Amino acid sequence: MTLSVQFYTLLAMIGMGSYFGAALDTYNRFLKRSKRKSWIVFINDFLFWVVQGLIIFYVLFLVNEGELRLYSFIALFCGFSAYQALMKGLFLRCLEAVIKFILATGNFIAKSFQILIYHPIKWLAGGVIFLLIGLLKVIFFMFRQVLKVIYSVIKIMVKPFRWLFMATWNFLPKSVTKTVGKFYNGITGFFYKIKNLIKRYVAKWRNKPE
Repeated sequence: MTLSVQFYTLLAMIGMGSYFGAALDTYNRFLKRSKRKSWIVFINDFLFWVVQGLIIFYVLFLVNEGELRLYSFIALFCGFSAYQALMKGLFLRCLEAVIKFILATGNFIAKSFQILIYHPIKWLAGGVIFLLIGLLKVIFFMFRQVLKVIYSVIKIMVKPFRWLFMATWNFLPKSVTKTVGKFYNGITGFFYKIKNLIKRYVAKWRNKPE
């Protein structure tokens, strides 16, 4: 390994040590150990250390094809110590500022979406539904009025025929009227029995245990 490669390796490991310190603080900021179950914390810690180890080794592989030397670990420790002593406070303040900015931006976007898109669509849909219901009520009212007019006209047109039928009925012999009356009562009784039978079957079906 040439001297220049060793120098680049030293600088890279110092940088990765500082990066690891920042990554560890970021991880702890979002993990919130006190609010997590122990097995979740264990799994997250294991994955974090594995990922960070792979990243550091990948950088080392790019610099010197993955050769590990004692000074590589010393450089990592120096970079981590430099971060803890010089950059940790500034990084945490910047991290909190970025988190607050992202949260504020998200809240602003959500409120803007509600004000500019969701609420107008909601009001528009409500207005359309209200108009449709009102229109249906008007149509139903007009339909009822038309039916009333048609019923009145039919009633007036049928009235002379009713009078004629009653006059003819009164002139018929009593034997004929009795026969017709019996036939009418028989038909009425037959349909009444069918109606009661259907009602009983429906009542039994409704009361049938499931």
